[in-house]
Amino acid sequence: MDPTTWAERAQAAAESVNGGFGHRVLGAVPGTWIASVARPSQRVRAPWAPWHYWWQAHYLDCLVDAAERRRTESGGETRELALARDLLAGIRVRNGLRYRNWFYDDMAWLALAADRLGRLQDQQGGAGGTFPAAGAAVRELARELASADTDDLGGGLFWNTRRRYKNTASTGPGALFFARTGERGRAQRLVDWLDARLLDPDQGLYLDGLNLTADGSGELVRDVWTYNQGPVLGALLELGGADNLACADALVEAVAEHLTVEVAHDGGRGRALRDDGGGDGGLFMGILARYLALAACDPRLPHAARSTARGLVTATAEALWAGAELRARQHRSPGGGAWWTFPQRPGEAARDAYPAGSRVELSTQLQAWMVLEGAYRVTSGD
Repeated sequence: MDPTTWAERAQAAAESVNGGFGHRVLGAVPGTWIASVARPSQRVRAPWAPWHYWWQAHYLDCLVDAAERRRTESGGETRELALARDLLAGIRVRNGLRYRNWFYDDMAWLALAADRLGRLQDQQGGAGGTFPAAGAAVRELARELASADTDDLGGGLFWNTRRRYKNTASTGPGALFFARTGERGRAQRLVDWLDARLLDPDQGLYLDGLNLTADGSGELVRDVWTYNQGPVLGALLELGGADNLACADALVEAVAEHLTVEVAHDGGRGRALRDDGGGDGGLFMGILARYLALAACDPRLPHAARSTARGLVTATAEALWAGAELRARQHRSPGGGAWWTFPQRPGEAARDAYPAGSRVELSTQLQAWMVLEGAYRVTSGD
């Protein structure tokens, strides 16, 4: 399928998230933007309402995706870039006027997104100029992430500020962030630690983490999650070099073998990425697709790995689009028109995942948006 079609589909997902979930903080704070965790929702939420910091970080990443795509199409500043700036401000306001959070993986995701936003704004130039807030966020979060990188259990990043668990969820995006921001030595040490302590040789996939035990040896948690593989793949590509690229090649093939399902695709059957349900799991498949799209576009990888990565991204996108439903806005929503609703998993229909009248989760809609942006990315270079 041509990239124009994927661009249109990705933009439909973007507009559905921005229009269906996005609003100013408390519905009124100027210069801010934030997303409700479900649709429909009251736009003014109490300060003690549930706070999904890392969902907002991925919303920021998606806005940067759309801003990059639309800049490629038309040039100039886009609404998505303006919303991304306001969203970063909104996250800080909603988080108590700071970027620091209790979870290092959350902070790593926001650091990655803020770094991308700052770079895009700098490249854009023009009337918008640079965006100092992105740099401030990156510096604050970099200090927090560095503090989580200790010698306990031989390396790796802690998961949260309790400092009892080191895992792939924090170490993977942390390594990618450090690789992108010039601390390549630290990034390589983190990747090496993941390979030594959390890579399952039988599956070729990264396990969840290690609990810190009294004797310092660590208790292994063997859960395997789709999203954990994504940022490690990104870090391997960012660091480059023969060994890292060989590991990236092997990881793509392991994902294809162990983390996929068969779905209807292009009139036949194909392999799409496995989903991990709703809630936080509603982001997992999308995160993996984001980094598979990078692998699909990386000429340093063997053709087979790039082809596999591309096929997984596009098949997943096709399946999610096939299950999408255009729904009229509900009575509490302003204005007329309709928004797209996407299912949680490839091969599912949105009407089954979210029956009429039910609340639609932000996480799963961001996930679909990520996958569709990935499909655009892997086809736009054709």
